[in-house]
Amino acid sequence: MNDDLFNKIEKKTNVKKETIIDLANELQNGNMKNENTLRKVIQTLSSITGKEVSKDREDKIINTIINDKVPKNIDKMF
Repeated sequence: MNDDLFNKIEKKTNVKKETIIDLANELQNGNMKNENTLRKVIQTLSSITGKEVSKDREDKIINTIINDKVPKNIDKMF
């Protein structure tokens, strides 16, 4: 990817290129049905965004993903 794009993202979000690439690799290479992988991704996203995710909410997200309950149609998410 273009370094200019990463520079713009870092400027707006304070998220470094390496962090984005590491997360992308985790998503691409990780088993998204594995609870530990999902917890790591959720914790990374929580850290990046500065939004705390409670244990209860984390459990609900993981159960939704593992049990294939994620809506395929984005309109159904809201």
